[in-house]
Amino acid sequence: MKFKNALPVLAMLLFGFMVSCSNQLDSGLASKQSDRNNSDRSLTEGNSSGHEKNGKCDKDSLDFDKNHKHGDKDGNHHHGNGNDSIPVVIIPGTPSTVNLGSAANFAILSKSGVTDVFQSSITGDLGSSPITGAAIQISCAEVTGTIYSVDAAGPLPCRVTNASLLTTAVSDMQTAYTDLAGRTNPDFLNLGAGNIGGLTLTTGLYKWTTGLNIPTNITISGGANDVFIFQVAGNLTMGSAVNITLTGGAQAKNIFWQTAGSVTLGSTSHFEGNILCMTAINMQTNATLNGRLLAQTAVTLQMNTVVKPL
Repeated sequence: MKFKNALPVLAMLLFGFMVSCSNQLDSGLASKQSDRNNSDRSLTEGNSSGHEKNGKCDKDSLDFDKNHKHGDKDGNHHHGNGNDSIPVVIIPGTPSTVNLGSAANFAILSKSGVTDVFQSSITGDLGSSPITGAAIQISCAEVTGTIYSVDAAGPLPCRVTNASLLTTAVSDMQTAYTDLAGRTNPDFLNLGAGNIGGLTLTTGLYKWTTGLNIPTNITISGGANDVFIFQVAGNLTMGSAVNITLTGGAQAKNIFWQTAGSVTLGSTSHFEGNILCMTAINMQTNATLNGRLLAQTAVTLQMNTVVKPL
């Protein structure tokens, strides 16, 4: 009987204990939810402060310097938390190559002739059109290849008269020049303010709205299939005894210098790549070239070596 009378008391005590536990659990959950909301708000505000100011994109978080492709504008790398701004990394791809057409068969091709101070060494074909073959003033002994002329006035006894072949080659040369000059969205604009001495150049499209000067050695670095295009609005001038060096497997056949002005390669200098020039190309004494001279006026040689790339 005593146990039976105690049951109501025990039930009331058990109910009170359960209500107390429930209140404590609800209080704990509410506290955790509040902490989570505060944390989310902090992250949102942190990210917002890193990327937006007054509803506008923060340009500092989007800064990109092509000289530091893997970091911020100072070349620093970011590995922070959610409050750090995220740098935009843009690495230019290699440009598409340029189709030289039948002009690719020539080491030297011009429209207004080739003058020469004996003895030069040319490996590859040489030709000039539409000017008469008399304007090709180079001897057969200096050319390892074929000398093409539009008429019988070319160098004897080796010259080959083929006006139609030369017309097509010159047309292809001009088409390639137009292609190069028309490339847009350069990866590098007015690099070095037109003076690139001492620099290492990687694959991409380069544009100068003025002339280009190479007073000291430069390096062109890239893989065997990388393409390099250099657009020059003025003259291209390379100093005496200055060299271009290729590294990483870069090949002269994939390097294109499109020049609206004249080109001068200084004495004993060494140049790499295909030069497509709207005016004249002048190689000074003992300058050498691994590439092509494709001029829409004349080419001047002075005891030079020109080797057409394979």
